[in-house]
Amino acid sequence: MQYRKLPKGTEEISIIGIGTGYIYVSDEKEIEETVALAIENGINFFDLASSEGKPFAPYGRAMAGCRKDLYFQIHFGANYETGSYGWTTNLDKIKQSVDWQLKMLQTDYIDFGFIHCVDEVSDLQKIQENGVIEYILQLKKQGVVHHVGLSSHTPELTNQVMDMGILDMLMFSINPGYDYQKGTYGIGSVGERMELYRRCEKEGVGISVMKVFGGGQLLDAKTSPFGAALTEAQCIQYALDRPGVLTVLPGIRGKKDLQKVLGYFGASPEEKDYSVIGTFTPRDAEGVCVYCNHCQPCPAGLNVGLINKYYDLSVAGDALARDHYKKLEKKAGQCIKCGHCNSRCPFHADQMARMETIRKYFNE
Repeated sequence: MQYRKLPKGTEEISIIGIGTGYIYVSDEKEIEETVALAIENGINFFDLASSEGKPFAPYGRAMAGCRKDLYFQIHFGANYETGSYGWTTNLDKIKQSVDWQLKMLQTDYIDFGFIHCVDEVSDLQKIQENGVIEYILQLKKQGVVHHVGLSSHTPELTNQVMDMGILDMLMFSINPGYDYQKGTYGIGSVGERMELYRRCEKEGVGISVMKVFGGGQLLDAKTSPFGAALTEAQCIQYALDRPGVLTVLPGIRGKKDLQKVLGYFGASPEEKDYSVIGTFTPRDAEGVCVYCNHCQPCPAGLNVGLINKYYDLSVAGDALARDHYKKLEKKAGQCIKCGHCNSRCPFHADQMARMETIRKYFNE
């Protein structure tokens, strides 16, 4: 397992976590065994926005002996009073639901308390009017909630909450389909979504990724919005390469699905290469570096994707990106203009011209 540090904290978070959206289809024994297997393989991050209340008790049993080493996302607005998931902005119901979740999970604290599913202006207004955000912040002062998060599919509203300066984590839907405006949750332009990721990186808000497979649609050519199937490894690598991303949270149904996801760590660079998306990206994404590194290996030894990433982040105002760039062994000014990267870029980015722009920007 690999880990990434939470910018506003000391937590080291596994780059692959677990989502609970589909695991309810298994019986409690299978759920408990699946969680135990995840922990054995180094997974320490779990989202608890479940489709049913059923998984909470087996999760609690599986995690009882190692709670201090694990991190939960608990959603303030996910309601399980009927046994199935419901969405609410009623503060009393939220308090009851959170108390029930903590009891089932056998814990008395919340690592990440999430403002749940803010996708419409009216959602945010109701949450504010009903005192939900204030309640989460009160629990943080008391030490019950360690970090504040937000789950959303909408860049515009996410930016509004980020303007409040309260977030440590964002749960956002990231995959090639949504980023290129294909699919139900493909909200916001290509540029708007990328700017959000860069803002998170700049301001130290970690991103946990939901719907990394687009609800499974991207994995099947019949349902993929591109008419071509991607693999689990390609989708995971794509999400992990976005600025600000700490972990991806694929929804799994049991041990079999978990093993497929863990196969990412045994996949070759070629199997993780998602540059095929360059054949079906929209026009406004043409010429943009998405850090896929399909241009590798560079004859001069440059990490072209990373150079582009640090440049884009620096331009967006991330002061640390400049320092990261300066620590690179090979920099843009060492480009030999051989054209290898240009000929291989599936997005038709003029990397030779970008290297010159980047060289001048960093005053090499």
